[in-house]
Amino acid sequence: MSRAQGKVASRARRKKVVARAKGYQGRSKNNFRLAKQRTERAMQYQYRDRRNRKRNFRALWIQRINAGARLNGLTYSQFMNGLSKAGIELDRKVLSDIAIHEPESFKSLVEQAQAALGQDAKAPKEAAPAETA
Repeated sequence: MSRAQGKVASRARRKKVVARAKGYQGRSKNNFRLAKQRTERAMQYQYRDRRNRKRNFRALWIQRINAGARLNGLTYSQFMNGLSKAGIELDRKVLSDIAIHEPESFKSLVEQAQAALGQDAKAPKEAAPAETA
C-alpha cells in the first residue's frame, strides 16, 4: 500500500500564501519562498500597527481637546482635572468630537470644569517676583 503524500493540502497552503501576497512587486507575488517571507513580515506590521493606531488616535484626540480648551482659557490638564472633579465622565474621543463640531457645548463643558476647579482660569497666574541677590 502506498503512503499518503498530502499534495493537495500542501498545494492549498502555498496557494493561500501566494494569494495573500497579491499586489506585491517582483517575485514576491508569485514565488512561494519570497511570498511567505513578505506576508509574514506584513502580518508583523499589521499586529504592531493595530496597537499604534490606538496610540495615534488618542494623541490626536488630546491635541484637539487641548486646542478647544485653550480657546476657552484652560489648558488640557486643567480641563481634564476640572471635568473629573465635576463628575463628568466623557472619553477623549467624544470630547474631541464635541470640541470640533459643537464649540458652544464644549464651552459649557469648560465652564463646568472651571466651576469645579473653583477658580477663574481666564486670568493668567501672576509670576512670583524673582529675587536678586
